Amino acid sequence: MSVIANWSPEDDSVISYARALAMDAVQKVGNGHPGTAMSLAPVAYLLFQKHLVHDPRDPQWIGRDRFILSCGHSSMTLYTQLFLSGYGLELKDLQEFRTWGSLTPGHPEYGHTAGVEMTTGPLGQGVSTAVGMAMAARFERGLFDPETTDGSSLFDHKVWVICSDGDLQEGVSSEAASLAGTQSLGGLNVIYDDNRISIEGDTHVAFTEDVSARYRAYGWEVIEVSALPNGDVDLVNLDKAMSTAGRNLKQPTLIRLKTVIAWPAPNAKGTSKSHGSALGGEEIAATKKKLGLNPEEHFAFPDKLLSHARLVKERGAAAHDSWNKRFETWKKSEPERAKLLSRIVAHELPADWDALVPHFEAGKDVATRKASGDVINALAKKLPEMWGGSADLAESNNTTIEDGGSFLPSSSAMKGANPYGRIIHFGIREHAMGSILNGIALSGLTKSFGGTFAVFSDYMRPAVRLAALMKLPSIFVWTHDSIGLGEDGPTHQPIEHFAALRAIPDFDVIRPADANEVAAAWKIIIKGRKASGILLSRQNLPVFDRTKFGSVDGVARGAYILKEASKSPQVILMATGSEVSLAVESAQALEESGIATRVVSIPCFEWFNQQNQKYKDEVLPPSVKARVSIEAGISQGWREYVGDSGACVSLEHYGASAGANVLFKEFGFTVDNVVATAKKVLK
Repeated sequence: MSVIANWSPEDDSVISYARALAMDAVQKVGNGHPGTAMSLAPVAYLLFQKHLVHDPRDPQWIGRDRFILSCGHSSMTLYTQLFLSGYGLELKDLQEFRTWGSLTPGHPEYGHTAGVEMTTGPLGQGVSTAVGMAMAARFERGLFDPETTDGSSLFDHKVWVICSDGDLQEGVSSEAASLAGTQSLGGLNVIYDDNRISIEGDTHVAFTEDVSARYRAYGWEVIEVSALPNGDVDLVNLDKAMSTAGRNLKQPTLIRLKTVIAWPAPNAKGTSKSHGSALGGEEIAATKKKLGLNPEEHFAFPDKLLSHARLVKERGAAAHDSWNKRFETWKKSEPERAKLLSRIVAHELPADWDALVPHFEAGKDVATRKASGDVINALAKKLPEMWGGSADLAESNNTTIEDGGSFLPSSSAMKGANPYGRIIHFGIREHAMGSILNGIALSGLTKSFGGTFAVFSDYMRPAVRLAALMKLPSIFVWTHDSIGLGEDGPTHQPIEHFAALRAIPDFDVIRPADANEVAAAWKIIIKGRKASGILLSRQNLPVFDRTKFGSVDGVARGAYILKEASKSPQVILMATGSEVSLAVESAQALEESGIATRVVSIPCFEWFNQQNQKYKDEVLPPSVKARVSIEAGISQGWREYVGDSGACVSLEHYGASAGANVLFKEFGFTVDNVVATAKKVLK
């Protein structure tokens, strides 16, 4: 007899039908991943029914636990539980699995299907993003309820993950897991589906380390749960493991669960074929017989069993109602914190949120990375929900919030450690940093940022792409944005990176020309609800005198006339970042030679592309064919603006180790070359 509390024979029957749904859905569409969804059906059901705090009536309830299916290819594992729990999916949706317009796409998509907490599929991202969610939970607790005993606060919630062998092979999960151990994230619980099967067969062809020992070395609690003698999941011991994990407030927990993929299919279980292919009619029929089901029925689910499973809605509603009562008490006792929470939930900013943002006076050169640091600190004084850090480059990235305290657990012996600190030390883990920022954004109550050198955005690209895909307001700070960083040489000098980042759909790439463009850009980023990356210079750049140059308000439109020609322009010079000052100097030389020259600063292609055609034509008149772009990177992406008659002063090769001034001169970023190029296109 089962010793799981309140478990019944109906629960066992629900699991059998859930396994059948996984087989039927993949068989109907002809592709998908049935095996893992079959073996994980009891795991996910136990979690959703007995351990996960959730309310299907309100998928956005801030008091809920979060669940991430990191092995997103096994999406039927999640869709089946959303169906059983009453999140809005019905049998019809499962029958439309992996088809156009359905609520059940091949991999779970955030914002598309109620109950999906993040878009998963690229392995390792779910585990890593969950670390960000767990970090956010602690920081949010510090904002709203820091005095309450750990585990007793309204704002304490857990983050549950189911992951695969593939997730733990991806390097990003190792980066994030290491940091999770350092952070003592007791609310983070990962169930590792150790079935030892991937597309190429037995994972031991490439993955043989002692995963348990590795995670213990990271500082995690590790609980191992073996399979039953017949190969099925040991739900009794898994239930105990989940309970133990839920009680551990000092460490993240890895539950290493032994399973047999595609159990109990007589021929397909334990095989790589069952990982990513439909089982076939005969195998499905034989499996249904073993499960005690009618092999002639497809997408069957008895109403009585569905009603039984959906009792979880009543339990969720009761938990939510209890939470609401405590929440009302908290609001009365903490009116200021309640006011802060109300503002944040409404995605509002305080009336004077930008009052301290500095204006930078002309006459003194300022590196845009330095200006960014000043702006961050000004914003942080008004926005307690703002926090962030760097991949071990804070002094170079200027990402430190002064007197913010280091976000580290109470057990840390490090100077400045504060469990609710505002300075995140990501370590040299750029990829994990990107995923963690996404997790914080998904948690929904704070604004975070993370910095590194622009060239290392390569390490972050999968996380950046997911931020754009999920439409998250993740903020990426990339400094040392060109050959202007100098002597560190080509390994550290981004050349193709601007174009590569701009190629990501729904992602804003901002490269400010001076300190005041930085301030303007940060204001737009903070007000927005979109993934953004800001590219900043190592070297000092002149601050433009806005009484002589175009208003910095033009930054919001992505491109604007910084310096107008002395008469109707004959040529237009356009540039971003550190090259804008070169464009201004070159325009002066062209004007002195009798060529009327307009200078256009284009801090953000994406913002400019969103403007109406009238404004675009005002900035870049179609009648002016002579156009020159200037940017210390590849020219890809500029042809749209310079046109067929224009030219690009660009860098189509890697840099070198030398001082910034030498490199700009040697690679043609000089007034002489820009003037010569402009005269050439005029002909």
